Amino acid sequence: MPDDSPSPLRILQVMAGSPHGGAEAFFVDLCCALSEAGAVVEVATRPHDARVACLEQAGLRVHRLPFGRRFDVYTPWALGRIIRAFAPDIVQTWMARASALVPSPRQKSYQIVARLGGYYNLKYFRKADYLVANTPGIRDYLLTAGIAPDRAVQINNFAPCEGVAVPIVRQELGTPEDATLLLGLGRLHHDKAFDTLIKAVGQLPDRFHLWIAGEGPDRRQLTDLIAQQGLEARVQLLGWRDDRAALLQACDICTFTSRDEPFGNVFVQAWAQKTPVVVSDAAGPRHFVRDGEDGLVTRIDDQDSIIKAVMALEGDPVLRTRLVEKGWVRYQNEFTKERIVQSWFGFYNSICRKQE
Repeated sequence: MPDDSPSPLRILQVMAGSPHGGAEAFFVDLCCALSEAGAVVEVATRPHDARVACLEQAGLRVHRLPFGRRFDVYTPWALGRIIRAFAPDIVQTWMARASALVPSPRQKSYQIVARLGGYYNLKYFRKADYLVANTPGIRDYLLTAGIAPDRAVQINNFAPCEGVAVPIVRQELGTPEDATLLLGLGRLHHDKAFDTLIKAVGQLPDRFHLWIAGEGPDRRQLTDLIAQQGLEARVQLLGWRDDRAALLQACDICTFTSRDEPFGNVFVQAWAQKTPVVVSDAAGPRHFVRDGEDGLVTRIDDQDSIIKAVMALEGDPVLRTRLVEKGWVRYQNEFTKERIVQSWFGFYNSICRKQE
């Protein structure tokens, strides 16, 4: 008897990207989640060891490509060969470089989907049939730029609700157990405003400590700032970490006070781990976090605003409980892996039907 069940979707995910970063981490999470849900997923990405290892451990085939600058002719040629061999239904690109380098199909056998996590110059996305924004603001930006509404969709990021196999012992990282511990997560980059956060900690009482988990180009500047502020005993740069859940459970308050943040997975990760969160009113958090209900919202680059928020959370257990409970509900209703993966499959299937 013939098998009439539909063939699984075949999706090539294409990302250049830095060795570390929020978008890069979500890229790995989504690729793995789509594969777990039944899609056949292959990946083309730069040969960054940690990313490739995570993808291959999940059973995905990974093609390592250079994704060079203007005169890189090898990457488009290699992508063309990969596409012909894999025969995907969907080629999904991430950010500008991958979207610019992916070859246009000679025959319309697959759909090109560009996933945007920022307000990019749209000249890099001319080959895309559809554009997926991860915030309502980015979709509005696409519509204002003239993208047809049926080509621009919005799908939230998700945060896995990870368990913690090995809890973090604060003292092993040089932090007293009775400290009020703040946590910053993200790339060490100007946009993340870790310099402002460090200066704010310098004005807080000595019982406040700060961990910053991430890597990036501003490490030297932040290390120098910590020394200038005399905060070596209270502020630690932990480097890139893969134990987000354990870090969030080990801290008292998650501080996510970026200057520029189109979305920002960190506030969702805090909600998923039931950790109270303080965010800035950058574009992404402003779209989602409700001040005083599921998080506290501070002004960008405002040390006094950050200090006021963390002091309020430390001193008010009722407020902490309310933010955690409401944040958990928001997470369950809007940001679970199951809900978001279902949204992606619904979108993919709809555009594939249009192709038939």
